Amino acid sequence: MILDSVKHFFRRVDLVLLALCLAASGFGLILVYSATRFSPTYHSLPMKQAISILLGVVVYFIVSHIDLEFFSIHWKGLFVFSSLFIASLAVLGTGYQGNKNWLEFPGLPFNIMPAELVKLFFVLLLAKQLVYLQHRSPTNLSRISSVAQLVAHLGWFCGLIFVISGDAGSALVYAAIFVIMCWVAGLKRRWFLLGIGGAALGGIGLWTLLPPDNYWIMRIRVVLDHDLDPLYRGWNQSRSLLAIRSGGWTGQGYMQGVLTQNPSKHFLPERYTDFIFSTCAEELGLIGCMLLLGLLAAIILRCIYVGLSARNAFSALVAMGFAGMLFFQVLLNTGMCLFVLPVVGITLPFISYGGSSIITLFAAMGLVSSVKMQSLPSWLSDRTDIR
Repeated sequence: MILDSVKHFFRRVDLVLLALCLAASGFGLILVYSATRFSPTYHSLPMKQAISILLGVVVYFIVSHIDLEFFSIHWKGLFVFSSLFIASLAVLGTGYQGNKNWLEFPGLPFNIMPAELVKLFFVLLLAKQLVYLQHRSPTNLSRISSVAQLVAHLGWFCGLIFVISGDAGSALVYAAIFVIMCWVAGLKRRWFLLGIGGAALGGIGLWTLLPPDNYWIMRIRVVLDHDLDPLYRGWNQSRSLLAIRSGGWTGQGYMQGVLTQNPSKHFLPERYTDFIFSTCAEELGLIGCMLLLGLLAAIILRCIYVGLSARNAFSALVAMGFAGMLFFQVLLNTGMCLFVLPVVGITLPFISYGGSSIITLFAAMGLVSSVKMQSLPSWLSDRTDIR
């Protein structure tokens, strides 16, 4: 009886997705270990990352057994909690370079980044709102009033994050999730064209009004011209590109990268977080990078597969939202490392060091696992011999 219960418990989760997440986070742990050997100050980080992965697996199992209907019913509580959680950064937040991204709690082996955790609730809340608008009438979603509500939803969370914490990277990820979920939900294309046009006009306006040496303008200018400020604004990305180029096909060898193992943190800045992809390229080469991206692509495709087989629109949008989140973060981080996109402080999912990020990602995949089980008919999902 006990053995049957244990089998039933494990078979009520998507073990394929869990295996892919463990493979990716294990790959990341190997890279974090190498990228933190350059200084004794960072030698404890791999152990903290390993603990975070174990906690993430526990969270994955717990969340997988929660019916998504619970979040749909209690959406008001999610909204209030999410708003207050981000707002708490104004008083309790810590960070660097003027940002307030983190909350510190005594006893935890890592800090908590509210914008990471709230991403889960943002996807759930947006899915709830999209389904609600769809159900009012088949054409209601693309009405001006509906689009205004959706934009207000996005503006509220992005505004809170950017104004309180100054985290433009997280705000961009929220915007990408919003676009992808609205597209999947069936919002008319004209609204996307208007959005692109509005964003372009706004960007041109800011480019014209702000001084050329503005912090955000310079981040974009150094991408357009790599020789513009190579010793300051373009330093991180120029070193990242050098590390990637020096890796070749097979890399310089694990824990043998010239830049990665240099004792000065300035030779390859943020080598275990934002620029861990560059560490992979230098030490494991193009082959290692292809394996890394292949694992992440497999996770994204699994999320899409689950979304396509979901039993209802709400569950499908949740799975697709998390797939879009992962895709955009991978795109943004690798583009940043390759010096083709500006630096916005986005880490590589499952790979970069960060306990808050790892646990949040496993929680997100747990929600996708919940969608997977709920997509089966009740008479089948309750059996203990599910494959």
